[in-house]
Amino acid sequence: LIMDTGLFKMKKIAADAGTLFNRAVQFTEEKLGQAEKTELDAHFENLLQRSDKTKVWTEKVLKQTECLLQPNPNVRMEDFFYEKLDKKKRDRDNNHELLGTIMVDAGNEFGPGTSYGNALVKTGQTQINIGNAEREFVQSTANNFLQPLRNFLDGDMKTIQKEKKILETKRLDLDAAKTKNRRAKSQNTQAEADLRIAQTEF
Repeated sequence: LIMDTGLFKMKKIAADAGTLFNRAVQFTEEKLGQAEKTELDAHFENLLQRSDKTKVWTEKVLKQTECLLQPNPNVRMEDFFYEKLDKKKRDRDNNHELLGTIMVDAGNEFGPGTSYGNALVKTGQTQINIGNAEREFVQSTANNFLQPLRNFLDGDMKTIQKEKKILETKRLDLDAAKTKNRRAKSQNTQAEADLRIAQTEF
């Protein structure tokens, strides 16, 4: 039983290697113009091109929006690692909040009763309010704009790419079977059977 299982595994590995080799040969011959390629429906080709464009432009919009919301690449990288490690991002003050806090502290040091101290405190509080509004804007944009884009890229787009790869694999198998059948000198029933199976799977 162990010998049969080992033999079966070896045959499967050999068959898989043969299939991969046939695909590689077919792909190479297509690129060199030495083999025919099954053309897909024009409408379907258009959909594939649109999906590729959608993926590229969605990734660009996502990346550039992240750059706008957080211009510092080191902070973006740190947030990325925290996200990948499923840890909560550090809550850091933004530039407006930092400036506002310093101005309020300076105004209190000079004395809120003085003109300069009073101006610093009021300006500092305004900067803190601007910083809070920026924080809310960043959070809202991340939740309502960036997250749906990420969900699309990680969900639907990955499925489309996976299905596209499967279709291309099946097309290569079909074209390799067509080539093998055409090259058969006599009526090769195995080559014809392989061709019918590849056509059905495609």
